[in-house]
Amino acid sequence: MMSEDLLYLTATEALKRFADKTLSPVELLDAQIARAEATADSINAFTYTHFDEARESAKASEARWVKGAPAGCLDGLPVAIKDESYIAGKPTSGGSLILKDFVAETTSPMNERILNEGAIVHARTATPEFSCAGITWSRLWGVTRNPWNTQMTPGGSSGGSAASLALGTSSLATGSDIGGSIRIPASCCGLVGYKPPYGRNPDDPPFNLDFYCHTGPLARSVSDAILLQNIMCGPHPLDIATLYPKLTLPTRYPDIKGWKIALSLDLGSYTLDEDVRRNTLAAADLFRDLGATVEEVDIGWGPEILDACMDYLTHLFGGALAGELEEHGDLMTSYCRDFAEKAMGSSAQTFVGSLETAGQAYLKLGPLLERYDCLICPTNALPAVPADFDPSRDKVEVSGRQVRPELGWVMTTPFNMMSRCPVISVPSGFAANGVPTGLQIIAPTYRDEIAMQAAMAYETACGGWFGNGQRPTI
Repeated sequence: MMSEDLLYLTATEALKRFADKTLSPVELLDAQIARAEATADSINAFTYTHFDEARESAKASEARWVKGAPAGCLDGLPVAIKDESYIAGKPTSGGSLILKDFVAETTSPMNERILNEGAIVHARTATPEFSCAGITWSRLWGVTRNPWNTQMTPGGSSGGSAASLALGTSSLATGSDIGGSIRIPASCCGLVGYKPPYGRNPDDPPFNLDFYCHTGPLARSVSDAILLQNIMCGPHPLDIATLYPKLTLPTRYPDIKGWKIALSLDLGSYTLDEDVRRNTLAAADLFRDLGATVEEVDIGWGPEILDACMDYLTHLFGGALAGELEEHGDLMTSYCRDFAEKAMGSSAQTFVGSLETAGQAYLKLGPLLERYDCLICPTNALPAVPADFDPSRDKVEVSGRQVRPELGWVMTTPFNMMSRCPVISVPSGFAANGVPTGLQIIAPTYRDEIAMQAAMAYETACGGWFGNGQRPTI
């Protein structure tokens, strides 16, 4: 097998090859490490690497597969973990100079589950400081770039995870999503990214109690996303918000012939890049080819949705960062400090107002999802912003209109507000600058299987992604 084909094996295919002994975990890991080392300076997807330890783990896994006795359903598979959650005894920086010497004493629930299935954590993936931006760069780690076009961002905050998968330097990767941080980079890098409904997957306190916040998988295929999601999800004794019973998603689904799908190009108020518009309409046509009816709808939302989302995030998430200002403000990256300073001016009334807007927004979305099987819309309104874009300083325009620099160029945040709705982002094509674009599939509350069924049908019709001719030129 050519080394590039090896790098872009799906996780499910790699596991099959481990089982039939046509591929060794050592061979796969070595190929990924070689690519990671070759692209460390140009892409900068990883923060901490654990390559030597990972090689020893891969050798042990190889021995188990030879005996036909894998330790779990991810045995020997390299899984990159976002550098914000914890693994006991390993450093975690959160992309911040404040935590550059921090070593975790505990393991985050989702990481515990991944490790218990035999996964090999060979690296931690880059994130903006404290995951508070839709781009990925920090004073601590520098700029992470998009493998499809290195002048552009891979998105954020799970940008290192997405860049790694697009490079072929991991088989699966974890993300977290409080304003789009799984789906934004999935779109920017041509991947599948899943935001499960609130409570489906465990997280660490206090953000496990924030209904905007979700942990979830990034992958190169829908089947791979299901594989990792089924491991991450389920009730956990350390997270009161997690749902019982555990939901195990099927890996096979019926077709979607006869479905009714709602299409919103702009969610009522977003301005779209023309490449994004074109690719979204083409995706809608593909769903029609699959036998679904696709109808453009007016949800009835306006710009108040994004404004309320930003009010919520500033008050709660920014408020968490504001505690660092007095002692560590001089160490903070510009956009992070700006976010924290804005939180100092937030009020309880503003926060409650954001909740009132959320309630009104669902009064419009809920009935729509009763009439339609799912809703589709773009993931990002713009394919990507520059890799070194600073939302605290720079301006961004979409089709000639200036939008909010923090998250005005993405269309993910309303579905953090509508947090009980499962949302999966799948690739919808490419823009003229070579950067992928994405499509969100939004299912009714807690109907994860609806999102996966639609995504699987769409992916099958597309023929999958990262085949020959669909890979970044490294």
